[in-house]
Amino acid sequence: MKRKEFSAAYQAGGREEDFQLQETERVPGNRKQDRYAMKKLLSLTLVAATALMAFAACGSKSADKSGSAIRIGSKGFTENEIVAEVYALALEDAGLKVERTPDLGSSIIHQSLTTGDIDLYPEYTGTGLISVLKEEPRTSANEVYQEVKKAYEDKFKISWLDYSPANDGQGIVITKAASDQYGIKTISDLQKNAEQIRFASQGEFDQRADGLPALTAKYGEFHWKSTNVYDNALKYQVLDQNQADAAPAYTTEGQLSDTGKYVLLEDDKQVWPPYNLAPVVRDEVLEKNPRIAEVLNKISPKITTENITKANAEVELKGKEYKDVAKELYESIK
Repeated sequence: MKRKEFSAAYQAGGREEDFQLQETERVPGNRKQDRYAMKKLLSLTLVAATALMAFAACGSKSADKSGSAIRIGSKGFTENEIVAEVYALALEDAGLKVERTPDLGSSIIHQSLTTGDIDLYPEYTGTGLISVLKEEPRTSANEVYQEVKKAYEDKFKISWLDYSPANDGQGIVITKAASDQYGIKTISDLQKNAEQIRFASQGEFDQRADGLPALTAKYGEFHWKSTNVYDNALKYQVLDQNQADAAPAYTTEGQLSDTGKYVLLEDDKQVWPPYNLAPVVRDEVLEKNPRIAEVLNKISPKITTENITKANAEVELKGKEYKDVAKELYESIK
């Protein structure tokens, strides 16, 4: 997740990914830090690059700039790259020609789609609702999907294909030991047993509208045994060293694939908005290539929180190449 930038999205209950002006997208663990410095240096060129892209699009709107190829973009972090590659493999398997455009910034990828510089990419329903459409958060996955689907069609002539069960949203992780000892499986359980729990906060989580205040409003006060602030990148180290029992997390962080060590708590009162993955595609491209919807709608239901979390772990924790991991995931779900 991005660090300490604050905006109206926070106050609306959006997650930190919804800061389009900062290239500091949420990623499990510390996966983004090594890229952040480079992207910070490049940030001054984004406006000029975006303007150039728009200018180029204006001069070639009447033609398909890539010929028959379907141009698939992805955001600049592992999970989105993996899913985009799965989409690409599925389309290629169906006999369609594909071009890949990886590592696009969150601040330009939507515009790259609307100006015709790419044809599709994996988006998150919560990001579409809160960041792109500037709407208030919702907590029903289907309601959010239906709202973004209609609004994108009306405003942008862009189609949301079927969404995946995979949800990369806000959550709470607890150690398996503490979960077993106190019978904590849900956030309601956590609230009832808070006096037994040492909480590892990241500071802003205690103050954010979509952080602890949101939980308290729905679940009641959390009277922790203790609470200390740690850098987000250290939270699993803190849990492993028995310095804390629970911490804020995001629901597809690779470490969560180790269910022998960690338990992701169920948000049983549905405080947090959903961030389900789905392909977003330009209508013009779908009209020319109607098989895109058929192919991607077949695999999207098989991309789950569990298998994308495992895929993130393979790249972030084991050092595998994202394309290799994407191929393994695709082969397992096609």
